[in-house]
Amino acid sequence: WDNRHMNPRLRMLQPYPFERLRQLFSDVKPTSDLRPISLGIGEPKHPTPDFLKTALSQALDGGLAAYPGTAGELSLRRACAGWLQRRYDVVVDPATQVLPVNGSREALFAFAQTVIDPTREGATVVFPNPFYQIYEGAALLGGAQPWYAPSDPEKNFAVDWDSVPEEIWARTQLLFVCSPGNPTGAVMPLDEWRKLFELSDRHGFVIASDECYSEIYFRDEAPLGGLEAASRLGRTDFRRLMMFTSLSKRSNVPGLRSGFVAGDASLIKPFLLYRTYHGGAMSPAIQEASIAAWGDEQHVEDNRRLYREKFGRVTPMLEPLLDVRLPDASFYLWSGVPASFAGRSPGLSADESFARELLAQYNVTVLPGSYLAREALGNNPGAGRVRMALVAGTDECVEAVGRIADFVRKNT
Repeated sequence: WDNRHMNPRLRMLQPYPFERLRQLFSDVKPTSDLRPISLGIGEPKHPTPDFLKTALSQALDGGLAAYPGTAGELSLRRACAGWLQRRYDVVVDPATQVLPVNGSREALFAFAQTVIDPTREGATVVFPNPFYQIYEGAALLGGAQPWYAPSDPEKNFAVDWDSVPEEIWARTQLLFVCSPGNPTGAVMPLDEWRKLFELSDRHGFVIASDECYSEIYFRDEAPLGGLEAASRLGRTDFRRLMMFTSLSKRSNVPGLRSGFVAGDASLIKPFLLYRTYHGGAMSPAIQEASIAAWGDEQHVEDNRRLYREKFGRVTPMLEPLLDVRLPDASFYLWSGVPASFAGRSPGLSADESFARELLAQYNVTVLPGSYLAREALGNNPGAGRVRMALVAGTDECVEAVGRIADFVRKNT
């Protein structure tokens, strides 16, 4: 690839975690005849509800014969607004405060390109560390510098916002937050939101709240959302705040690529302009299926029950052996690895050694935690941990975790 005439910012991107994982495993040949099980990728595997497949199929009749509008049909925006009101007791204007997107991933990236002004000296984007890798790529390609806010392992990897220097906040244009968090599953409480809103008021940066895991939770109380937090604190205009959500995890339709953003109308307007040129319109057939999805909660409750039952069986199998606990939400276990794996393989971190040996001996894939974080302030907060995505059926996850338990006993 001759990149002499390409966007030079592309050279700043690091390999995506799954490319790094492929390289890590390139010479690993499992020694057992056990069937492969992957807990590496957070791709929902529960069955897609039949009524959504029916809605999509029926919408195909005439639904592909015209170019869709970038703003989406008002009926879809109303469905999204209706869900926000039922879920969070938040009222938004479907015409000015909601915009359909093709999944939260592309929206998070595109939003950064809309918000960042690379001509301002020291343009900075702040986000947690560890983090969803799109935040970093969006910042770099938008012409800003990432700043990795450290997290505290003693407090369930809650972000230590107080450690961000004032001079960094002064240069910040965009703050990405993720609650429930990937990979930790931590949920931000109201006091944390209050602190971030006060910082946003003081320094003028925009907050992008990534909430794609909001409907998979294990406590009695549903996770607090960004718009909900703002509303409780009297910020009903949602100034400098945008929330991002998706049907992928909620409804087990990652291939549908459907979600929406909602919040500050003064941010929605330029984001719509950007997306008009970006080509971000949603297919009419997908819009119809999305209306059906946002209007139904029974399938969401059924999905949540499956995750609760699965985690209820799996987590106790690992708790006696590893530094792991039931998360607040999401479908990940964020597990420490035994200290004995440090230094076992030249040039590899403990989490990389753990992942390689687990694959070789038991044919189970997990993702090294260091791939989901960056070395910052002298520390990679993901080092020494692995992420297990419990997205498959209960029996398969129980089998995989049983193998992991045997692996830990055998190797420690």
